[in-house]
Amino acid sequence: MSLALLTDKYELTMLEAALADGTAGRRSVFEVFARRLPGGRRYGVVAGTGRLMELLAALRFDHPDGSLQWLVESGTVAQSTADWLASYRFGGSISGYAEGEVYFPGSPVLTVDGSFAECVILETLILSVLNHDCAVASAASRMTASAGGRTCLEMGARRTHEEAATAAARAAYVAGFAATSLLEAGRRWGIPTVGTAAHAFTLVHDSERQAFASQLAAQSAATTLLVDTYDVKQAVELAVELAGPALRSVRLDSGDLPQLARAVRNQLDALGATATTITVTSDLDEYSIAGLAAAPVDAYGVGTKLVTGSGAPTAELVYKLVARQGGDGKLEPVGKRSSGGKATIGGAKWAGRRIDDAGIAEEEVILTGPAVRPVAPEAYGLRPLQIGYVDRGRIDQARLGAAGLAAARERHLASRDELPAAGLRLSQGEPAIATTVADVLAGAGA
Repeated sequence: MSLALLTDKYELTMLEAALADGTAGRRSVFEVFARRLPGGRRYGVVAGTGRLMELLAALRFDHPDGSLQWLVESGTVAQSTADWLASYRFGGSISGYAEGEVYFPGSPVLTVDGSFAECVILETLILSVLNHDCAVASAASRMTASAGGRTCLEMGARRTHEEAATAAARAAYVAGFAATSLLEAGRRWGIPTVGTAAHAFTLVHDSERQAFASQLAAQSAATTLLVDTYDVKQAVELAVELAGPALRSVRLDSGDLPQLARAVRNQLDALGATATTITVTSDLDEYSIAGLAAAPVDAYGVGTKLVTGSGAPTAELVYKLVARQGGDGKLEPVGKRSSGGKATIGGAKWAGRRIDDAGIAEEEVILTGPAVRPVAPEAYGLRPLQIGYVDRGRIDQARLGAAGLAAARERHLASRDELPAAGLRLSQGEPAIATTVADVLAGAGA
């Protein structure tokens, strides 16, 4: 399937008009940012940029599926516009927050610099990827933070669209989840996979003993036995009897999880299975994970709430034009001035984070100016946040694949560790740090 038609129609109607009036080739700078964070969130997490770059490399309108022909036959575009689209390849530059970084309202998460024509048709692709992946990663980060170092496992494939499930597994891994149940995410991204058996496996056998024996014969004691199909206490006793103290784990999927976990831990220890861990599932989110902090739980399996952003299924990111080439050939800031909270700050932007002597973030600083000219946040005592993804059409391959994902995962944990303690609270409140905008290049040229 071509990615070309995963595009809002107005992108192509704007393109056609711009080709006709001569503004299609005008240099333009678009920016992805969030005006606000979803309710209750103290920070967001950048995820999906590596995935986006791979999709960008594959974006073609001249696909054998007949996309271009349909655009003309449906009256969406004229043949002259279709001819322009037939040779479309993004030739501009893209920079943005490194994947895994935390972000705040106003943070320039992604900057797209090129001709108006080549930039405007990327809006839907960029926002559909980043709004989904950043939302899942932001929820996942709250969950792994609440877990306090205990293992979190992504198990949401059966609760969302099949492609969204793969993207969600990747975003969750960026934010600290240890593994996924989805095999395609393992194949595509190199994410560790987990999975043993459901209640159906126990129920299809004539007895729980037969089911456990079958699973152990197939997978050895290095497996996880689901012990709440019938009677938990009896199941735990049977599990240790059949597997011995080398049984890797048992799983609880229902009931009063804190109380059950304590009872099962005591029983396992009494049976000599002191190394057997306890995994809990059952519609968990960051709040229930935090509520299990005092319980003897070793791992959390999270599904529905994770892949739906735990109440915030979109990161509320927008894609706005912030600078354009003026009549003198130089870039000039542009921005929306309407009321209702939708005004935008024009101009190119460079972002840095002010870190105190103890290594804790104090402030997000957005440096603005009319030019797209490299600015070193370090010169202002800031930790730089943006990296290059695309340089004049050439995608940085280091940001892609399993290597890029591993780097993003490490970066997220380091970035989150910089936040003040209040920034990790699950209660309502302001963003973890304030954002300041400073125009440091007023009057500079392009």
